[in-house]
Amino acid sequence: MAAGSSCTIVEYFGGDDGYRCGYCKNEKGNFSHGMWSHAMTVQDYQDLIDRGWRRSGKYVYKPIMNKTCCPQYTIRCHALNFQPSKTHKKILKKMSKFLSKGEMPTEQGDGDSRTLGKETCAPIHTILISNSSIYSLPPSHPLVLFLFFSLSPSVSSPSGVGADPGRPLCRKAKELRKARRLQKEQKRQVGGGVPASATSNPATPVQLNQPKALEEFITESLPDSPLHRLEVRLVRSNPPSSQFKASFDASYQVYKLYQMAIHHDPPDKPTESQFRRFLCDSPLEMETSPDGPVAGYGSFHQQYWLDGRIVAVGVVDILPTCVSSVYLYYHPDFASLSLGSYSALREVAFTRQLQKQSPKLCFYYLGFYIHSCNKMRYKGQYQPSDLLCPETYVFVPIERCIPSLEQTCYARFNQDPDAGTENTTPNQTDPSLIVQYVETSGLAPDTELSLTPGQFVCWLHCGQTLSLWKTRGCIPNGTLFPT
Repeated sequence: MAAGSSCTIVEYFGGDDGYRCGYCKNEKGNFSHGMWSHAMTVQDYQDLIDRGWRRSGKYVYKPIMNKTCCPQYTIRCHALNFQPSKTHKKILKKMSKFLSKGEMPTEQGDGDSRTLGKETCAPIHTILISNSSIYSLPPSHPLVLFLFFSLSPSVSSPSGVGADPGRPLCRKAKELRKARRLQKEQKRQVGGGVPASATSNPATPVQLNQPKALEEFITESLPDSPLHRLEVRLVRSNPPSSQFKASFDASYQVYKLYQMAIHHDPPDKPTESQFRRFLCDSPLEMETSPDGPVAGYGSFHQQYWLDGRIVAVGVVDILPTCVSSVYLYYHPDFASLSLGSYSALREVAFTRQLQKQSPKLCFYYLGFYIHSCNKMRYKGQYQPSDLLCPETYVFVPIERCIPSLEQTCYARFNQDPDAGTENTTPNQTDPSLIVQYVETSGLAPDTELSLTPGQFVCWLHCGQTLSLWKTRGCIPNGTLFPT
């Protein structure tokens, strides 16, 4: 990879003091390691988030999992195998109905707290994803009314008896769709010379119900002239592109409105400088690779433009094997469109698009999953997904982790008793999974040490400043070079 800098430089701040937790509000219960990153390669950051670290601006932190009040587990979604749930489909249809007909939902979103707590912070695209569209169930849909009345003990009737007892029993919509598909398939096969009886042979079932891909839901057809037009633009935030600079003020104004309305910040808190530090500044170097995505690696803003103005912005990092969500903010006037969930679905689709350009880029990282905070459990709905074991640093399917988290807020997910922990000697056969810190004192960068490939070394300067170095494979005499 080509990079503007060849090494990662950080300042370590330790993790002995407790801080206020943004989730359970414990005044001294939040414990984490932290470091200020002056520069960082995307591969180093990929290695770090696969060891439980996250960034907020240039500050990189790792919760002390067995000590902090609300353990935060790294969660990733297998983007290539993702299938939208019923809730996700409704959100996409809701957006489509707004775009095509201008109907704004009256309810306030879907309860998605994607940016709640800022993960101190983390929660929450391609080059050109635009004009997403789909149709929606209105609040007065008969299915909603049916569920309402069926739950009322005062309203009941014998089976088959209703407003018109002579009419046949109502059939579920799913059964009706299946019957119609079967009829169409039978007609097609008969028309092609295939006996209709062949379709009923259980030995050769006909595949009629192939699941629709996420992209199909997003790009569902719209009228030729939709009432509203949505465009998603990817702009590089570090170093800032010309498009980022041109739209900076409009983006900041949306952020300010969001912070005041959603997080109840006073008007003087979300300043322009705070916005820059929090969501625009990034330690990640701009990097490109022949087999990487066209946009390159690094930090970006994915802007949602509605009829020529910004209504939402997703902050993301494009890394060697994933798209990592950092934050999402939106205009409060559009809160009922569930923009938190909608943008997450678009980011999953964005990851799938990038994978076509870079085959190993196939995961979507949603930040931290916090089972002890009910409002943060929604991230587990993006399936299939894994949680990072806090002791062995291997990813485990979330369905195998939930039973343990129901019993205790901190848990080891990897049940292999022979699996090593973070204090174990590094596995020399797979150095990509190793990020072990070795503190040294008074050593110059050209000092020779005998280290295992894949180890990180923190060079101590002036008590605080650290330069992060990594060995490159098996180097004779342990000589260190910048990555």
